[in-house]
Amino acid sequence: MKKPIILVCIMILALCTGCGSSGDVSESATESSSVTESSTDTAVTEEETSEEATTEETTTEEAVTEDAVSTATEADSTQKNNAFIDDYDSFEVTSTSLNNGVWNDVISNTDKGSNKSPQLQWDAVDGAGLYVIIMDDPDSWHFMHWKSDNVTETSLDEGWAPSSEYVGPYPPSGATRTYEVYVVALKAPVERVKGAFNASNSKFEENFKALDTDAEGNSGNIIAIGRLSGTFTY
Repeated sequence: MKKPIILVCIMILALCTGCGSSGDVSESATESSSVTESSTDTAVTEEETSEEATTEETTTEEAVTEDAVSTATEADSTQKNNAFIDDYDSFEVTSTSLNNGVWNDVISNTDKGSNKSPQLQWDAVDGAGLYVIIMDDPDSWHFMHWKSDNVTETSLDEGWAPSSEYVGPYPPSGATRTYEVYVVALKAPVERVKGAFNASNSKFEENFKALDTDAEGNSGNIIAIGRLSGTFTY
């Protein structure tokens, strides 16, 4: 009788031990699951934070780029035409044909005008032997409307220039163009004033700077430059 009783006790003990192990395993599995879920939550949170940071960084970069483009555009829009002229000394030139930054109709080669060269006046420049006068349209690939060489006067009436040296503005209907007049004081004559009259000049700056070398090949020929700028709308 003792043996069956002992066997029954052993079986009961075995069952109790099994239940305890199962509970431990379940709790361990539960804890592992909790850790896994916690790790997952942490990873997701970190990933979302990283993505948010990346998004903020990208947005900041885009904002900087837009600011840079805006600044560049603003700089381009306000940049002075033919800025290289500022490298030379200057003197004042006045014109009754220019009012509040707008050229009078009379200087234009349109049905509103008379194709007369603008009135110009300036004080004699010390050391100048002669002057060169150029009218440039920088908005149209440096279209040259006026080219007079060997000018010795310092006061020119409206219509002074002949038609072989001057043709007034004639922009397309409804268009506004900028027309700049330069009076260049030279020490000595040049071999020739480069650039095509009544035509566009892609090498305007190069041709203009050539005035700094006289007919004898001496450099430093430009003493100073007078400048007038105005618009005309047809």
